[in-house]
Amino acid sequence: MSSEISTDRSVTSIRSNDRLQPWQLFLLAGLVGATTIIVNMQGSGPAEVVVLSLTVGAAVFTALAVFRTIAPLMGLGDKGSEVLGGRTKVALEREKTLVLRSIKDLEFDRAMGKVAEQDFIDMAARLRARAAGLLLQLDQGTSYRREIEHELARRLGQVKTDRKAGFCAACKTTNDVDAKFCKSCGKKFKL
Repeated sequence: MSSEISTDRSVTSIRSNDRLQPWQLFLLAGLVGATTIIVNMQGSGPAEVVVLSLTVGAAVFTALAVFRTIAPLMGLGDKGSEVLGGRTKVALEREKTLVLRSIKDLEFDRAMGKVAEQDFIDMAARLRARAAGLLLQLDQGTSYRREIEHELARRLGQVKTDRKAGFCAACKTTNDVDAKFCKSCGKKFKL
């Protein structure tokens, strides 16, 4: 049953990526151009064919770079794209650090008399609200390690019935997921 679920997820992810991506179109155009040059330049020397093929490749990469530059301005880019995987937490941590540093710099500027009091109040309120939102987002995230270990245990049929995710039923202490004994009372966990 678990293999059916994972297969369904992979098929769903493949179906969502069925669209032809722009870089694939540019690659196809480059391959067609290089093939056309090779077919039409059969009587020429190999140096000429190589130079013309490299020219087509450079033109394709330039066209792709121009497309990637212009696409977001025209609204053709990924809409609502999110940072995936572990990079989400890293991006949130980086933004949190920048916001907290901005708050500190703003307080320093106020102390030096560079910022008016009303401007400080407005900017500080916005920065603190953003920092609070980032902290909430970071707190809502679950540990990838715990999710992976739970999924592996579920798939292998090793879900422990006398404890949940390292919780000792006898003394109510939270232990490591892979612990064999409780770190507080020493009770052995059943496998």
